[in-house]
Amino acid sequence: MTYLLALDQGTSSSRAIVFDGRGQIVAMAQRELRQIYPQPGHVEHDALEIWQGQLATAREALAKAGLRAGDIKALGITNQRETTVLWNRKTGLPIHHALVWQDRRAEPTCAALREQDLTPLVQRKTGLVIDAYFSASKLKWLLDHVPGARAQAERGELAFGTIDCWLVWQLTKGAVHATDVSNASRTMLFNVHTNRWDDELLAALDIPPSVLPEVHPSAHQFGTVAAEHLGGEIVIGGIAGDQQAALFGQACFKAGMAKNTYGTGCFMLMHSGEQFQSSANGLITTSAAQISATPEFALEGSVFIGGAVVQWLRDGLQAVHTSGEVEGLAESVPDSGGVMFVPAFTGLGAPYWNAEARGAIVGLTRGSTVAHIARAALESIAFQSAALLLAMSRDALAAGGAAVSELRVDGGACVNNLLMQFQADLLGIPVVRPRVIETTALGAAYLAGLSCGVYRDLNELGGHWQAERVFRPTMPRERALELMANWERAVRQACAT
Repeated sequence: MTYLLALDQGTSSSRAIVFDGRGQIVAMAQRELRQIYPQPGHVEHDALEIWQGQLATAREALAKAGLRAGDIKALGITNQRETTVLWNRKTGLPIHHALVWQDRRAEPTCAALREQDLTPLVQRKTGLVIDAYFSASKLKWLLDHVPGARAQAERGELAFGTIDCWLVWQLTKGAVHATDVSNASRTMLFNVHTNRWDDELLAALDIPPSVLPEVHPSAHQFGTVAAEHLGGEIVIGGIAGDQQAALFGQACFKAGMAKNTYGTGCFMLMHSGEQFQSSANGLITTSAAQISATPEFALEGSVFIGGAVVQWLRDGLQAVHTSGEVEGLAESVPDSGGVMFVPAFTGLGAPYWNAEARGAIVGLTRGSTVAHIARAALESIAFQSAALLLAMSRDALAAGGAAVSELRVDGGACVNNLLMQFQADLLGIPVVRPRVIETTALGAAYLAGLSCGVYRDLNELGGHWQAERVFRPTMPRERALELMANWERAVRQACAT
């Protein structure tokens, strides 16, 4: 039997999963990650805690599986994207806490770049918008605000990396400073057309090139885990940022294939093949996980509040005692009774991009009950995701491609059958839930296996992917279009508050 080990380093926890060669889970371990909030708008992680926790989960997962390092064919890494670490090359120690993707302290840098009218340049070269979300402005902040950092960087003493890069450095005991194209594409410093760091962007942000890692395809033999960490050497064979890893784990290898991850928020990616496609509908273009030097792309959109709306029903409205009660409460009524819930607690993401929007519940009558509100809350996740997919389809059609024909789903909320059926009804296409919903870690394992000869090609990997359930649309299209029109009307009301 062949085994693969995936390290899944996320925003709230670090996990390690052992898969067999068929992509089935053998063992899993997880550790929570401390969140650090020095002041409003600042979000940090302790990079050493990330490393130590991730190593501990890897050891635990191997022990649970009853395996040794020698039983593992390859190791893959997937990670929270954009989170930025800067460390000393000699000591291997971070010079500051990691700045998490949610951190907004570098917004003044981004505002200055926008004032210099650099938005078209950044979009053309990187596919991104200028935003503190991405790594470049966080890196600049560290260089400008940590005493002595810029001078050290100029002398070649510091190394920058996203979390995957930091883990590779630690796993190889400093022998390898490298990342993959999917993570590099989230820095705002990487030209996704050439798959190289861009001199013009580096100059615009005053970033010394000496701090940057090497960039390789996502399926690549990056280096070898030092024997002392896991009891033996293991090849690091694959790396991808979490959303690109999920796209790969869902076997969405061809243009027009799409997946949606239903978590605290929702992340939808549609593979666009080798074509760099700018969005006219509020999406960004990003590098997909790549198995060769040939650039591949995806359109991406994010929903800020997905499953978090269920937490609000529990903790804010106190409509339920546990999150698991929401589906039963929502199912106790045949529909939402005309109630629409726009959960714009922190503004609206793609395709609306309205930071000033605020949450709104509209359509209330004397007959409305908490069950109607619960159903409207669940349906809001599907409405927001439908708006994303419709935007993607418009972009695809404008580029001469085809509309998305099915949506593959993963993430915690995809186990909610009511939500998945309503999603299919709104979209008018099948919604497909796989047997293995840990698709982020699975994608990292697949990439590692591909680079190390466990799998021949993408066709073989595609054959491993299996559906657990297909939700087919049953609602008349006229009714679905009417509901989407009602949703857009509610969004306009939320934006007017």
